[in-house]
Amino acid sequence: MRCVFTLLLLSTLMFAQAAPATRDGASTPVASAAARPVETVIPSGTKVPLSLKQAISTKSAKEGDAVYCETTFPVVQDGRMLIPAGTYVQGKITHVQRAGRVKGRAEVLMHFTTLIYPNGYTVMLPASVDNIPGADKTSMKGTEGTIRQDGQKGQDAAQIAETGATGAMIGGVTGGGKGALAGAATGGAVGTAIALLTRGNDVKLDNGTSLEMIIQRPVVLEASRLPVPK
Repeated sequence: MRCVFTLLLLSTLMFAQAAPATRDGASTPVASAAARPVETVIPSGTKVPLSLKQAISTKSAKEGDAVYCETTFPVVQDGRMLIPAGTYVQGKITHVQRAGRVKGRAEVLMHFTTLIYPNGYTVMLPASVDNIPGADKTSMKGTEGTIRQDGQKGQDAAQIAETGATGAMIGGVTGGGKGALAGAATGGAVGTAIALLTRGNDVKLDNGTSLEMIIQRPVVLEASRLPVPK
């Protein structure tokens, strides 16, 4: 009996020495979960290429309208996939301005608010448009990502000249040289009036337009929720 007791005591002592203990004496697994990263961060200033999933025009858009995009290229940092291609990006239009009849260009401002990963993991965003390589006759205004239609002075001048030439031709046919001069002046005046009464061009972004989004502040991600690359 004494031998059995001695063996049990020795076994207990050996087990206690083999099991690592915490500060309060409780044993813990050898592989600590703390060794694995719990969170990762998308740094501020990260640029993400997007494709627009619907058409947007300042002629019909309203403040508060939803904006839908999809990432077209993955964002990777230190060997970890932060944003895979095919991630959905949702936002909203926060400002719309149509072009004026005398002055003022068309403008649209949008902000991105949500990342939706292919596995359903959803993250809130602070992001805006940084560049629009896929849109013609538009440019960026200010630091907030306002998309502005290019000016159309050349287009207005061409319209005035064309109307003036038409008036000169009609005047020449009906009244000779003086008639041509009078017709040109009248045609030019008509062309100027048309240009002043006509709105400028709208900002038009077609479905599939390439945009570049910029992350405005660091975005914290749960590492365990990120999809694993195949």
